[in-house]
Amino acid sequence: MAEFFQKLRLTFKDGNLRKRIFFVIFILAIFRVLAAVPIPAVNTEALALFLDNNQFFGLLNIFSGGGLANLSIVMLGVGPYITASIIMQLLTLIFPRLKEMYQEEGEAGKKKFMQYSRLLTIPLAVIQGYSLLALLGSQGVLDPVSSFERTVSVIVITAGSILLMWLGELINEFGIGNGVSLLIFGGIVAGLPTTASQLIFAYDPSQLPTILGFGLLAILIIAGIVLVTEAERPIPVTYAKRVRGMKMYGGMSTYLPIRLNMAGVIPIIFALSILFLPQTVINLLASLAGDGGGFLTMATNLMNRIFQNQWIYGGLYFLLVFLFTYLYTAITFDPETTAENLQKNGAFIPGTRPGAATAEYMSKIVTRLTTFGALFLGTIAVLPIAMQGITGIQALAIGGTGLLIVVQVLLDLVKQINAQLSMREY
Repeated sequence: MAEFFQKLRLTFKDGNLRKRIFFVIFILAIFRVLAAVPIPAVNTEALALFLDNNQFFGLLNIFSGGGLANLSIVMLGVGPYITASIIMQLLTLIFPRLKEMYQEEGEAGKKKFMQYSRLLTIPLAVIQGYSLLALLGSQGVLDPVSSFERTVSVIVITAGSILLMWLGELINEFGIGNGVSLLIFGGIVAGLPTTASQLIFAYDPSQLPTILGFGLLAILIIAGIVLVTEAERPIPVTYAKRVRGMKMYGGMSTYLPIRLNMAGVIPIIFALSILFLPQTVINLLASLAGDGGGFLTMATNLMNRIFQNQWIYGGLYFLLVFLFTYLYTAITFDPETTAENLQKNGAFIPGTRPGAATAEYMSKIVTRLTTFGALFLGTIAVLPIAMQGITGIQALAIGGTGLLIVVQVLLDLVKQINAQLSMREY
């Protein structure tokens, strides 16, 4: 505890670090103000009932940073930007030129890659915004409005999403931590007082064992998230001795750390984006075609039934999270490239031949670690759904995806603050 307060004192004693932290707080305050400004023609009672009865949109509200809870002008959150980034990452597997730009052209290539992601965000925000408004309108959440008013609403929420994307990048440049993650984190934390007050006012002594059980489970989940996030498998690496002139280089031993969960929370975001995609497309087509009772209406009703069935939706969610954990790990870590870099630098894994044998060895290790990490992420993702199905109590606030995001963002923030302090100390 003494070490914690010492770190806290050093953090706020450093002028530059203090400015960065206050800048992040200022941006989060702007975001929360924007999240409190609703779009016109919202039926608040119907909206609250719709979100309570739909687990999927409750999760979507988390990734909008809480902006979907009252249909604010930033109701899309950073979702379109995240979806655009996902699409660009997937395209690197298809187009070698994009992969080369992102991984081999340095900072200039990454800036160009990010610019493509920003440009893709705009049409995605328009499509998601229009489809979401059409879906909510069909559920009675929005009062009937004219085409002009609907178009204005789409423009406003698209601009809100682009604004949040910009605010997130400002945090990356002038603040500390990952801007997009911090905006989602801010929305989750901002909803905790409301959830706590609801539990207090609706307190029933008969539910005390269930509430205590949820509290204990939340503590165990936090401990598990920290353990899995920080866990890594060290692969020993030895550098061969090389003689240059009159000096000898190399000969030292180190290790290559392979994280148990290299994908972080990204697979959950991937899975939610894919789950939301069919509803987005079907509602968009139905709205444009004016389909009254045909195939599109039947498809819409089928999708609604799937998402209202917690077990079917939970099974699809778990499967997608599991698969996307493997996919994102394959994008971020390439055993062949790593083996090639080790060989170029005169390094080798003891007992393993350089080149293809080293790549195969690392691939086996990564596969085993990813399997465990994927099972853990999938379990955490569907845990609130299973708990709600068993107990009938909404558990999003105390477990699962929201808790995973909060813990991982805090861990990343603490690491970055410690890195800044260490750099200034040296």
